[in-house]
Amino acid sequence: MIKLRPSRPEDGQRVVEIWRAAVDATHDFLSAEDKAAIDVEVRGFLPSAPLMLAVDDRDRPLGFMLIDNGHMQALFIDPEHRGAGIGAILIDYALAVHPVLTTDVNEQNQQAVGFYEHMGFERTGWSATDGQGRPYPLIHLRFGV
Repeated sequence: MIKLRPSRPEDGQRVVEIWRAAVDATHDFLSAEDKAAIDVEVRGFLPSAPLMLAVDDRDRPLGFMLIDNGHMQALFIDPEHRGAGIGAILIDYALAVHPVLTTDVNEQNQQAVGFYEHMGFERTGWSATDGQGRPYPLIHLRFGV
């Protein structure tokens, strides 16, 4: 059974592992140089970020999300557990806390685009680059009025 809980300092290594595995599975559009640079940023930030974790019955993190002022900055699921409803559980939690929720998704990550649209998010815009100015277009999404 999946449970949700806030992250703790000892979860840091595991959330980076989840991020890496998820990116390897879904972000084949990233150049090797950009992926390495992003990895450095993630290792410096993610372990201490205030994440909501989805954990199994042994309290092992299987996925996580980061929300900042109603904007979902990150949602990553261990690829070994994709398709099990973990992303939907995290989204449902986020919407209970933030009935109006926004997020951005890489246009090249069609699996993620499909997931968010299936969950009821609507497209509100598009950017030619990601938040760091890299050439990875973003689709801006919103759930709620």
